[in-house]
Parts: sequence; structure tokens; C-alpha cells
Amino acid sequence: MSTELLPADRVADVSAYRVPSHPAPVDLDLRGNEGAIPDLQLLRGLDGVPLLRQYPDSGPLRRRLAGRFGVEKERVLVTAGGDDALDRLCRAVLQPGRTLLLPSPGFEMTRRYALLAGADVVEVPWPAAAFPLRELLSLLGPETGLVALTSPNNPTGAVIPEDTIDSVCRAAADVGAVVLLDLAYVEFASFDPTEAMLRHDNVVVVRTVSKAWGLAGIRVGYAIGPAEVISWMTAAGAPYSVSAPSLALAESALERGDDDMRAFAAGVEEGRRELSRLLEQVGCSVVPGEANFVFARSDRADWIADGLAGLGVAVRTFPTRPGLENALRIAIPPTVAGRTRLSRGLAAAALPQALIFDMDGVLVDVSRSYREAIVATARHHGAVVTASEISDAKAAGDSNNDWVLSWRLLRGAGKQVPLQVVTDTFENFYQGTDEALGLWTREKLIASTSLLHSLSTRVRLAVVTGRPRQDAERLLKNAGWSDLFDVVVCMEDAPAKPDPTPVLQALKLMDVERAWMIGDTPDDIRAARSAGVVPVGIESPGEASSEALFRAGAARVLTSLTELLELMP
Repeated sequence: MSTELLPADRVADVSAYRVPSHPAPVDLDLRGNEGAIPDLQLLRGLDGVPLLRQYPDSGPLRRRLAGRFGVEKERVLVTAGGDDALDRLCRAVLQPGRTLLLPSPGFEMTRRYALLAGADVVEVPWPAAAFPLRELLSLLGPETGLVALTSPNNPTGAVIPEDTIDSVCRAAADVGAVVLLDLAYVEFASFDPTEAMLRHDNVVVVRTVSKAWGLAGIRVGYAIGPAEVISWMTAAGAPYSVSAPSLALAESALERGDDDMRAFAAGVEEGRRELSRLLEQVGCSVVPGEANFVFARSDRADWIADGLAGLGVAVRTFPTRPGLENALRIAIPPTVAGRTRLSRGLAAAALPQALIFDMDGVLVDVSRSYREAIVATARHHGAVVTASEISDAKAAGDSNNDWVLSWRLLRGAGKQVPLQVVTDTFENFYQGTDEALGLWTREKLIASTSLLHSLSTRVRLAVVTGRPRQDAERLLKNAGWSDLFDVVVCMEDAPAKPDPTPVLQALKLMDVERAWMIGDTPDDIRAARSAGVVPVGIESPGEASSEALFRAGAARVLTSLTELLELMP
């Protein structure tokens, strides 16, 4: 006899929090809005034995925070990040029949915690900078248990004026509602309403050391509010929610003072202005904000995010949140090098000056020419090589030179044949002899002339191929494409892909900085990525799978070259 396991209704209605992730590898993650790079000196001087052995005591940090904001210790609660404070407050004041008023879009975890508490959520549209005060006040009523205000807002960065916050607090008090004032990003804003709003007896301010202080990994936040509400929140969570090392690190950071934090925040303000200008230059609509990120909308938001991912930069999109399908949120990188990389990547993804094409498998089908020449060469020297073995070798990478690949496959089959002999055999099959036509005659064009011509009216076109120049130029001439490509970089001109040199050479010869490269193998993708060129994969019969191309770093994998027309600005 089996019993079906079912979640509680409140949990069944709430999905787990997940940040959308692109399959390409990234090393500059700008999705979480983390802050400054912390000084590891904070770790020195900490007595590890009691920190690790004994249960944590948040008292010292609570006292420091109370002194910092001029309130009694009983009005402060240290929590496991700001999220823990939000969860505790929702548990403390919400229940079935009570309502959360939430400006939207807002911080999505607040909505989740309210639903888990069994409350209803009423969203008030707040799509731009101007706060919808009149609309929010009209929805206040006896069923309202909590009003959530986030300033600067997440995800838009918009700021609520201090007098507006004050009006909401007074109106909420009239109906017996608590106001949650989430100030996670306030260190980056032009004003801090904490002191003024704590004069209200229905306001809970939530702050964190995750953002401006650069300590997101230690998960320390805190709430300041009326002692009674803070006692409710204390009871609504675990007694030792923050680890002792985290408490010690947070206290150490605050003890060292605000100078470094303020310097970082000032740099963020400059970076925010620069990024806002660049986003507007590439056609995005930017919402004015004062956080450590920039929020923008664009019909090309998905592609811009994918293009950046292809260059190893992750930015936040919101594909499953209604009303945010065309939105981007990009954190300001904490270093000058990171900001430069983001700026260049954003410009390359949104405003390419050129398209660089691999030739084989992209412009022309070589399954019955080059690939067959590998099989025939192996057979000539007494080995059997299958199409799948060739595909696997291409997917593994460093297989751009088919002469060398044929030699390696023969060695793998136990045939020790000199590379030059393998090369000569391969060329006899591919170029042909007096007795037999060359396999090159079996090649069929993949790209249409009309498509390439259309693309050439928008940007410059180039070819970067592992073919010998005579093979490449013969194909272009026979196809009638010679005049469409400004630059052709071939085997003789530079090291083979995945070395980025041939891609960089194409950029230099065209005198451009921003480009996309379309290729069908991991070598193409890695070469483009290393050159700072947006790597675009394309499915090709017998070549690497989409999964292999994404693993190598492809921004997007196309099924047809015609999709380029939709991606291009």
C-alpha cells in the first residue's frame, strides 16, 4: 500500500527561486548585484575556536547596529541575509485573509514569502521611475497586513521620494498595517530615509551587508523596527540563524568604518551613468535608478543577454515574469577591467560591425568532400574511420586541420603514417587526379547568395577558414561570392582555430572592433570567444551537437543562417 506525498497548499502554489542561466560558461556574473570585492584582512584576528565550536551570539552586532542608527538594541534583529528578515516579517504579520500590497515589479522573494504565509498579494503597477502613490493608497484597507516598499527598487532601481514613503507609512498606520521598507541598495542612493522612517511605530527597515559592503557570501542582514514587531520576527525564525563567523566578519567590516564602502558606492554611481548611456546608444530604454545595477528594456533583450553570455558575461533576464519579458538588469562590475569588458561585450552583441563566417559546414556542406576525404585517406592506409568518429573528434576540439585530424585518427587505429604522406593522400582524394574527379566537386552550398548579399548591406563580411587559400578562393569564385566577402583568412595566414589569431587578423584587416562569428565546431566558438567576438553556433550535419557548441561558449545555436536577419540590428 502506497501513500501519495503531497505538498502543503501554500508551498504547492510557490515555485522555487531560480535565476535563469545560459548554458555557456561565464566568469563575469552580473546577475546577483553583489557589491565590492571584500578585503580579506577582515579574516585576520578572528579567534576561530569559539567561532566554530560555540553557538553564535548576535548580541555584539545588534549593539553595534543599534548604536549606528541611534535605537535601542531591542529594536534590532540580525538575520540570515535580508531575505530572512523579509520571511520573518511576512510570517509575523500575514496570514490567510490578510493582504500584502506590493509595487510591481518588485523584489520577487517578498511575494513568495507572503504567499507561503497564506496571504493574498495585491500588486500595484510601478513600471517606471514615478511611484504610484495614489494607486497604492486607494488599495489600503482593513485587510491590509503589510505594505512592501523597496527603494532603490529591485529590479528597476527606481527610488521612492522620502515624503512619499512618509505618506504611505501614515496611511498604513491608519488601517493597522505594517510597512516593510527594504533598503538593501540604499548605500548607492542619493538619500537614506532610515532615520526619518524609524520614527513611525509601524515601519520595519531591512538592510544588508550583501551589496555595498561586498559580503553577500556571509548572509548577514538586519531589521530595525518597533520592539514589539522585532520580537514577533525573532519568534518567527530559527534562534541561531546566522553563523558565528558571519557575525564576526560583519562586525569587523562595520568596525573598520564606511570609507571603503562609500568610495565603492561613488564608483558605482559613475559606472551606472556610463552603462546607462551605452544601453541607450544600443537602443535600450533605461529606467532612471540609484542602485548598483541598471534596468533597461529592449525588444532584443534576450539576444543581448545571450550575446554577452557568449563572451562569458552573465546578466539578468526575466523570461517567466509577466511584464518583464523584454527587460535586462545588469549589475555594475566591481572593477574597472570588468566595466571595460562589459562595455565592449555589450557593444559587440548589440551593434556588430562585421560577420565572420567559418566556411566548412557553415557556408558549404563538406560531408561528401572533406569528411569523405578523411574516410578515404584512412581506408587507403588500412584503417576504418567512421563519420561519427570524425564528428566526435571535431566536437572534442583542436581539430580544425583535416590533414592533422586524418593523421591522428590513423594513429588511433594503430597506423603509423608520416603526416606528409597522409597530407598527400588526402589531397589526392580531395583535389582529384587524372583518373578521378576530386571530392571538392561534391560540395553543395548552404548559404544563399541573396542572404549573404542582404547581410552585406548591413555589415562587412569575412571568412576565417582552415582551408588552404586555393580551396577557399575556388569555392568563393564558383559560388559567385568573391565580391561579398571583404576579407578571407586561410590556413596559410595564421595558426589554426581555436587559436584566436585568425579571427583577430580578420578584425584588423577590416578595421573593425565589433563582430559576430558563425561556426559549427567548438574550435570556431573558442576562437571567436578568445578574440572578443560574439560566438554564434550553427547546426551542421555530422558536426558538433548544440550542447557541445554551448559548452564551448556559443551565445546562440542557429538552425539556419536566415536567423541572422532576425538577430541583426
